[in-house]
Amino acid sequence: MEFLEGLDPLLKSYWYIAIPVSLFFLLQTIMTFIGLSGGETDIDSDSGDSDLPFEIFTLRNLINFLLGFSWTGISLYDSIENKVVLIFISIVVGIVFIGLFFILIKQILKLGEDNSFKFENTINKTATVYLTIPEAKSGLGKVQISVKGAFHELQAMTEASEKIATGSVVKIKNVENNILIVEKL
Repeated sequence: MEFLEGLDPLLKSYWYIAIPVSLFFLLQTIMTFIGLSGGETDIDSDSGDSDLPFEIFTLRNLINFLLGFSWTGISLYDSIENKVVLIFISIVVGIVFIGLFFILIKQILKLGEDNSFKFENTINKTATVYLTIPEAKSGLGKVQISVKGAFHELQAMTEASEKIATGSVVKIKNVENNILIVEKL
């Protein structure tokens, strides 16, 4: 590490942080992708009221902060003369890195949600009639409904004494044999 010998102490500090943190981040990323990061690196807290997977004081967040902090300091060292401003900007970017990590984890967790369609999830929701629904369960019509962000076209019947025309808004009352029982709103 001879290239660090003649550097200003602040720039040298940034490099001493950036090199090991970058190597650790690279190792951590590789371990995550091959499934070896079981979360053992996080610091335990005794506050039992946290339902979120987002903990502020974790090794991963420390690495993210130091990564943003050190590389910002190195990148902007020659551009910003005032070293206090440089340190402040480096701290802000480190905090932004933690925020970006939270957003990334939140999006990844959404991928793990069970978004499989279940007829029970339609009960008490509203739908739009796509094909006219005959009166008194005398035949099938179809409705369009959005469940968990996905549109479905499903068979429907009504117990009402009048048919429900295309374009009408209905409420799902029940499900029988994967057929929605609806009433007009």
